[in-house]
Amino acid sequence: MTEIRNEQRRFTRVALDLPVEVHQGGSMWPQRLIDISLTGVATDQPDLWDAQYNEPFTLVIKLEDGSDLELYAYLQHVESGRLGFSVQHVDRENIEPLMTLLGKHMDIATLDEELTRLEEHPE
Repeated sequence: MTEIRNEQRRFTRVALDLPVEVHQGGSMWPQRLIDISLTGVATDQPDLWDAQYNEPFTLVIKLEDGSDLELYAYLQHVESGRLGFSVQHVDRENIEPLMTLLGKHMDIATLDEELTRLEEHPE
């Protein structure tokens, strides 16, 4: 199943273990990043998870240099202690940190190609 899912993905996922705060309304859940792409984020699932699935989330990823990467996303799936989010918006302040993070862990030509594909055909 995983192989099929990976074949269907249009954007490369980079496995990273970083702290991430998942915010919704006045709630915040401290979690761990599992992987990230230009269009998605996977985190572990906290023991107490009482979020509103149809409402947007703000994901604040704590980068190794001490800065934050803020993404706006919707929950797409919950399975096996893992939450999958679809990134809906990356603002100007966060696109460069996202590109830098991904660029450290994947081929730059592939990243540029995926960014062009995203700009031409946003999901």
